[in-house]
Amino acid sequence: MPASPSTARAINDRLALRLLQQDGPLTATQLKALTGLSRPTVADLVDRLQNAGLVRVVGESGSDRRGPNARLYGIVADRAHLAALDVRTDSVAVVVADLLGVTLAEATLPIGSDTGTRPAVERAVAMLERTARTAGTAPLHSVGIGAPGLIDPVTGELRNTAGLPAWHRGLVLELQQRLSATVLVENETNLAAVAEHRIGAAQDRDTFVLLWLGHGIGAAVMLDGKLRRGASGGAGEIGFLPVPGTSGVPSAVNCEGGFHSLVGSAAVCRLAEDHGIRAWGPAADAAQEQDPAAAFAVRAALRAGDGGEAFLSELADRLALGAASIVSVLDPGCLVLAGEVGRAGGDALAERVEERLARMSPLRTEVRAGTLGGGAVLSGALFAAREAAQDVLFGAGG
Repeated sequence: MPASPSTARAINDRLALRLLQQDGPLTATQLKALTGLSRPTVADLVDRLQNAGLVRVVGESGSDRRGPNARLYGIVADRAHLAALDVRTDSVAVVVADLLGVTLAEATLPIGSDTGTRPAVERAVAMLERTARTAGTAPLHSVGIGAPGLIDPVTGELRNTAGLPAWHRGLVLELQQRLSATVLVENETNLAAVAEHRIGAAQDRDTFVLLWLGHGIGAAVMLDGKLRRGASGGAGEIGFLPVPGTSGVPSAVNCEGGFHSLVGSAAVCRLAEDHGIRAWGPAADAAQEQDPAAAFAVRAALRAGDGGEAFLSELADRLALGAASIVSVLDPGCLVLAGEVGRAGGDALAERVEERLARMSPLRTEVRAGTLGGGAVLSGALFAAREAAQDVLFGAGG
């Protein structure tokens, strides 16, 4: 059945707002070309969106001809603010941005292992509130949180998980109860995959697997442009994957003996020491100071040239063991080595892993280095917050 006039207007408005958010600012003529709508329809929707306070004139195009079509229209980005949190075992990072994703304020809070659950939660909440005030007076509309562990696919709640700090779940629950904003939580590796898909190494791929290499190890599965979380939200818990070369097998509550024992940061550092590579060294810039020690080891091996080859070769062997299992089951065609360690290894490590996979599997798999490093989690959380806000603020009558 054909859409009613009101439904058609809502669809057109949503399309125009999405284009303005992704590609704006735009003129009415550009909107007409991108949407395929008639000139009168575009004029009506621009007026409607301006009256609703969703868009405004932000300048003029370079055209010599003056008139309405030369005006540049943009999203009213300060209508509300968004927040993204990256919750690690020993820290919380937060970014507050406008509706276009432009960072307005950011902060990081280290949390020691001896910090109690309630003090950790209170400090993290206070940091978010301070950062939101620093960003301005616009209300906080949506908050995206990236955290390790299992997210219930039905309720969206962060589950209690053995080996992870209790304050993680406490923080999520506290924010959901205290804030008037929409609070969303997603597995950190899944958010990293969203970010690498949108703005990173997998922009041209709708099907790929992201292998997160940081302090720990994880995977995210993107098939046909959609994250696949599994029946219990545990798709990608590759740290528990049994692999050869470990001292035992993992258990339901401990991934020691699994793939984590080969390629987690501590294991990579031990491997580096065996090959005479120092795990710690001067960071290239301030942004790398919080990287796991394994990232420093990989960078040091690359700088060492031939002296680092044996270490890089064995690390690639280890990574290929776990990657081969992923490839044989999913045949994703593309594997992204993400996180701080994946970014540190760059093309050099990715090429080594790809070459080994080609020997182990008949399924052709391109291996790429992630481009966003540890910042992928915050970027993905911000995308989640933006989409939540867009559904409400940019909907019909928003």
